[in-house]
Amino acid sequence: MASLKEIKSRIASVRNTQKITSAMRMVASAKLHHTQGMTEAFLRYKDELQKIVDSLQFTVDNSMRTDDSSMQTDDPQGASQLSTVNSQLSTLLIPISSNSGLCGAFNSNIAKATMQRVQELEAQGRQVQLLPIGKKIAHELKKTNKDFSTDFVDMLDKIEKSNAYTDVETLVRCVNGLYQRETIDDVEFLYHHFKSMGTQVIQVDSLQLTTDSSMRTDDTQGASQLSTVNYQLSTYLTEPSRQELLASLFPRLLNAKVYGIMLDSLTSEHAARMLAMQTADDNANDLLKELTLLYNKTRQQSITNELIDIMSGKIGEH
Repeated sequence: MASLKEIKSRIASVRNTQKITSAMRMVASAKLHHTQGMTEAFLRYKDELQKIVDSLQFTVDNSMRTDDSSMQTDDPQGASQLSTVNSQLSTLLIPISSNSGLCGAFNSNIAKATMQRVQELEAQGRQVQLLPIGKKIAHELKKTNKDFSTDFVDMLDKIEKSNAYTDVETLVRCVNGLYQRETIDDVEFLYHHFKSMGTQVIQVDSLQLTTDSSMRTDDTQGASQLSTVNYQLSTYLTEPSRQELLASLFPRLLNAKVYGIMLDSLTSEHAARMLAMQTADDNANDLLKELTLLYNKTRQQSITNELIDIMSGKIGEH
């Protein structure tokens, strides 16, 4: 049985640790509410921008289809050349983790999902380029000896501290540059999507880098719904032309989508850390109860032994 001094030392150690976990839980809770407010406000902007771009895209696509229908000719050779070029391209995978730990299985789940996604893409015969965001996922990728870019590892810290939208613009320009040079033909973000305080789901989002309707995979039903929604919007006159507006707004929409993904990941991180610290706090309370009970039992046993010794001494004198 441990001595009273050892048990007392353990109780003090657990209490000190509990102070840390409790403080971290409150900090994570404050950051979570702040990030949630930012996300909700920004999503309203992104959704309205998406509606405008969808409306412009629909009307521009319709006019292009009308113009091209009379001039369209089949070009099997051109199609084969395009398929040959695209078969040599690769996917840019951008996994997002946190920069610090103590958030449960948040980072380990991202690392597992990243390696699984890499294997899936390679099984499809595609090359994979990695551009991690977050120190934890970059550290895990180092262990696998895979090549990756470190240009945007610290990006989340800058966004959280100063709401740095310029870093998002830089990232989108970098990705667009790779796409224009035909180094990649697809971009995927792998991150935690915030569903609730206790649930964050790993999600893979593909980023469309072109407004070309031939590159999109929208279904017929979705197109008909879009035409119904935007029928009245398409009757507005625009200055400058719809094509010019679309060319100007589409990069802004890309920036907004990437920024929304970053905020979503940050919100999930703070929720995961708050939950982990709450669990640690509850475990510390349970451990304190057990140690306090053990301390009282040991102290009572020590007092009983001393009384027995005293009584034994008195009996020996008689």
